[in-house]
Amino acid sequence: MEEMEMDSIECVSLMDGVEDEEIQSSVVSHQYPLGKPNNILHAGNVPTSVHELLECPVCTNSMYPPIHQCHNGHTLCSTCKTRVHNRCPTCRQELGDIRCLALEKVAESLELPCKYFSLGCPEIFPYYSKLKHETLCNFRPYSCPYAGSECSVTGDIPYLVTHLRDDHKVDMHTGCTFNHRYVKSNPREVENATWMLTVFHCFGQYFCLHFEAFQLGVAPVYMAFLRFMGDETDARNYSYSLEVGGNGRKLIWEGTPRSIRDSHRKVRDSHDGLIIQRNMALFFSGGDRKELKLRVTGRIWKEQQNPDGGVCIPNLCS
Repeated sequence: MEEMEMDSIECVSLMDGVEDEEIQSSVVSHQYPLGKPNNILHAGNVPTSVHELLECPVCTNSMYPPIHQCHNGHTLCSTCKTRVHNRCPTCRQELGDIRCLALEKVAESLELPCKYFSLGCPEIFPYYSKLKHETLCNFRPYSCPYAGSECSVTGDIPYLVTHLRDDHKVDMHTGCTFNHRYVKSNPREVENATWMLTVFHCFGQYFCLHFEAFQLGVAPVYMAFLRFMGDETDARNYSYSLEVGGNGRKLIWEGTPRSIRDSHRKVRDSHDGLIIQRNMALFFSGGDRKELKLRVTGRIWKEQQNPDGGVCIPNLCS
């Protein structure tokens, strides 16, 4: 997807009685380092020397079965075995297909805390099965939700909010209603584009509004959708609506925001949002259809459980 230049797209936002303000559509391509949690965590009753035995000499991560060894007894993990071209990284002898079964049994007998214990996870698992848990752990860091560039930053939600504001310079707004106007000259020349992300703070949570153009089959389309900065279970407590229209016509979308656990591309490719065909978008824009002037309005609300009937009722933001 091509990134839009800073002066090629104008987005104007009208937020809860605030005057129109420009939203720049630049995409900042940066990489931001963030310290990772320790990959090897020590259980109180497990000697450090055992962990040292289970440390791969190539990647320094903990080794899980299958664990490979050379003829001289040097070990390494199965992932790194393919990276060293079948040569032992310690003695340079050919590795072959020898398994270190004794070390595998030691690994399988250990119980260790989740590697995200410092972030709040209290779980303890058998050494071999904790890998599966860690891929789904609710305490694992979130990836940066910025869609305009491949940003590798991870962290908790407060850290990512600060990162989005300070490093990506995204628009930050308070409130659960919005009124955005997306403007682009020569829209027929744009097949793939991403507008600047907007972050909303309401109900004590953060939401990301995305808007972009891409090819859907052979037809160019525009798509708007909302993502929730938190886990999927919490995202289900909220709903949102998007509306676009003009010339006496309008399209309305209602749905549940997707968690940022789901990548931007995954949400876009699942078509889970308001999709507008380009010809329809230009019709809504009015004029001679040579310039995109698309106004997208919407709101976010929280679903509350009715204690009497068990029915969800909307809690609207004042």
